[in-house]
Amino acid sequence: MQRDGEAPPTGRGSFAVHPATTLLRDILDLTDEFERHLGRELTVNPTDLEAMEELIRDGALSPTELARRLGISTAAVTTVVDRLTAVGHVTRERNPRDRRGILVVPSPTSVHKAMATLMPMILGMDKVIGEFDADERDTITAYLGRVAEVYRDQLPAAAPAESA
Repeated sequence: MQRDGEAPPTGRGSFAVHPATTLLRDILDLTDEFERHLGRELTVNPTDLEAMEELIRDGALSPTELARRLGISTAAVTTVVDRLTAVGHVTRERNPRDRRGILVVPSPTSVHKAMATLMPMILGMDKVIGEFDADERDTITAYLGRVAEVYRDQLPAAAPAESA
């Protein structure tokens, strides 16, 4: 159903959807493209980039925690960390809270390089939202929050954590 003043639904594939839904799909596609660009900038594959994103966002992590977040085995995460170490993106350091454990620590130079690529996009998005008045920002935020809920509702329940 179309309200007065709304753009008509647009077709994508074999069914019509609201233009906002089409734009959201475009944003998801552009996000994938941007992540591939960031991976090329850092010379890493998608799995290694995902590991870097976790380390950049939250700082040093244990290999076990990194494996859990990536949804891969601890053996596989060892290979990821080996590759990231080889290109200088991370180091392994002793865990000060657990003398037997190690932490995977992101290189400040790599964090800076990633942020130099990410920040213009992030600041650009903030500039765009700032061009709307407070009521419009509230509406946009509510819409995006509800879209996120739809995504979450479509995901299977989280599997129980792997025992160490």
